[in-house]
Amino acid sequence: MRINMIERVGQVPVSRECLKGKLSSKSNRRRIFLLSPANASKMRGSLILGDSARSALAQRLRNEGAPLGEVFTFISGLYFRGKLAYAQAYADPPPGIPGVLVITASGGLISPDKLFTLQELRQIVAGSVDVAESRYRAPLENDARLLRDCMGTHCEAVLLGSIATPKYVEPLLGVFGEQLMFPAEFVGRGDMSRGGLLLRGVREEVQLAYVPVAGSARHGARPRKLPKIARRSHKAARTLGL
Repeated sequence: MRINMIERVGQVPVSRECLKGKLSSKSNRRRIFLLSPANASKMRGSLILGDSARSALAQRLRNEGAPLGEVFTFISGLYFRGKLAYAQAYADPPPGIPGVLVITASGGLISPDKLFTLQELRQIVAGSVDVAESRYRAPLENDARLLRDCMGTHCEAVLLGSIATPKYVEPLLGVFGEQLMFPAEFVGRGDMSRGGLLLRGVREEVQLAYVPVAGSARHGARPRKLPKIARRSHKAARTLGL
């Protein structure tokens, strides 16, 4: 997908063909992923957002900028790393549509590859991820509607985030309806367990089972711990982000 074929409406990059209504809805079933954000208010967030931050990533944010996916991976660790690696491995979007987008506190849906400076990053992580907060909900719903209209009826939007609370489910379900899916294996798991599960799926080249958010049970007993996996070489582990 060439850069000069992309226009930005809100935060979602889409092709001109999509904006003109030329994308077909008769293609095979496709899939995009929507990733919940890292919590920048926690301690690791202060290591790059604070005025006294001196890490290499913090210095890049103060100069040329850094990709949102890298920043959120630093803040969140295993969970966001697993979400991003899994989504990048299995996204299969329609032509002209981004395969992976990140939900943000006040910036709507944003590509994990987009570069942010410190000031820009502070703007999109400000505020509360709360369905009652218009600063969060309005841009998210606006970008979600644009994405829905462009991706057609033969594409699923898979939420990789908490489905036990309404903070992501309520605004997204109202836009995507039955096209909003989530991994059934997420039910009952905490963040760290989900992250490990997703990285395992990338390592073993096996996708999880996706079910519609609408009408599905989103609460359940905690499943057994994931069995340990055999160690790989350091080089192989780095390739998978492990």
